[in-house]
Amino acid sequence: MEEKRKKAVALRYSADRDRAPVVVAKGVGELAERILELARKEGVPILEDKHLIEALLKMEVFEEIPPVLYEAVAKVLVFVQEARKRSSQR
Repeated sequence: MEEKRKKAVALRYSADRDRAPVVVAKGVGELAERILELARKEGVPILEDKHLIEALLKMEVFEEIPPVLYEAVAKVLVFVQEARKRSSQR
């Protein structure tokens, strides 16, 4: 049985700078582990979504997400915003 490899994609979105969220890092296996480790260290919220990760892994780094993914990524951005609110209230 094949071991399931970790997958990770990091997104950036700044309303004043970006027209749409941008893929800033992506990886599978060891690289994914390093992306996740850095996110944890920096306090970046992590959300698991198998379908979204597969779509985002097909994109190039520094590429804006396509309109077809706007709704799914909007849910991620809401999750991040809510997670940051919760952590700042502690």
